[in-house]
Amino acid sequence: DAVEADDPDLPLMEMGFARPLRDVWPRLELLGYTMAAIEAEYVRVAASCREERQRLHEDGISDTCDDVMGFSEFCGFVTGVAIVDLDDTFVSGGDDEEQRRMGRFSDETVKSRLPNYSKHGAVSWSERSYFESLIDVLHPYSTLRLLAENERNLDALLEWQYGMLVANGWAKATEFVGNARRRQTFLIATEGSSDVHILERAFTMLRPEIADFFRFIDVSERHPFSGAGNLVRFAEGLVKIDVHNQVLFVLDNDAEGVSALRRIEALALPQNMRALTLPTLPAFTTFSTTGPNGAGSADINGRAAAIECYLDLNRPGLPSPMVRWTSYNRELDVYQGELVRKEEYGRCFHDQRSRADDYDTTSLAAVLDAIYMISIDIATRARRERERDES
Repeated sequence: DAVEADDPDLPLMEMGFARPLRDVWPRLELLGYTMAAIEAEYVRVAASCREERQRLHEDGISDTCDDVMGFSEFCGFVTGVAIVDLDDTFVSGGDDEEQRRMGRFSDETVKSRLPNYSKHGAVSWSERSYFESLIDVLHPYSTLRLLAENERNLDALLEWQYGMLVANGWAKATEFVGNARRRQTFLIATEGSSDVHILERAFTMLRPEIADFFRFIDVSERHPFSGAGNLVRFAEGLVKIDVHNQVLFVLDNDAEGVSALRRIEALALPQNMRALTLPTLPAFTTFSTTGPNGAGSADINGRAAAIECYLDLNRPGLPSPMVRWTSYNRELDVYQGELVRKEEYGRCFHDQRSRADDYDTTSLAAVLDAIYMISIDIATRARRERERDES
């Protein structure tokens, strides 16, 4: 899932994608390669390896160690050294060729406990390639995610070279697309157009490395189902027609949004769909309000926190943030509120000056984190289901 293509004028053999691991590991999680999922994968691999070794022992074919590393120990082995510290010099010739090729990985008592290890089965030409052969027991994406647990690996550049395939006529350059595939993306449905515009820009500003994983319904003309009630009906329709897209229904953190969330969750959403309200924040527990009883302060979480409340409300030239109570929600026994002059906060955010370092994106980052985490849950379940179907 690289997103940066090399210069198209480069020779065909050199065509490829490249990206630092720091930007790749969040993408891996959005494909379902979380640490929890990787642990489950490793447990299966280790169990299979133990069974195979026991069978070989019983048949008198092998005297390999029966013991296999647990997951935490395997993680420690994988992340115990940074890739950049491993010697990648081609080793050839000399009495100590094998020792130089193995480098620091010569301890047989450790290596023999690695899943699928074979003393004579590794094909390598350097210390680095030998290490790669030792840890090659999981899906490649799982291995990359594990390597990201070492902070010093995060700046390592990952390269996907497809030039040879194109140069030899085995594939066309147009077949290699950097962004997330459509089936891997998440369609985000919101209550209003302002939510779409703010979230789209927020992902571009704050999470550019994963922005292509999130799609939004086109609201360039108008919002096709604005309001919490219409969003509930839209969700009901998608459930009934068994849409296979990965879908997120993102609702405001106000009385209407909380009420709508309850109704959507009552639809018994399939595994590819989730609903959530914007996150509850401590900053909203004491917020200036006004209503029939005059000015005061209140906790607006679950009552009045629409997307505009998550913008920088203290920018120069903006009014002091205040929520006005508008209507009573009988189901929740609370009043619904709305940020006064919310359009001004939105315009300020969309102004180019909002890219300045002093624009406070703390609350927006919390929104994106909530969306990211629930998307990972969908992706993990989808991956688990695919593996079950393939087994």
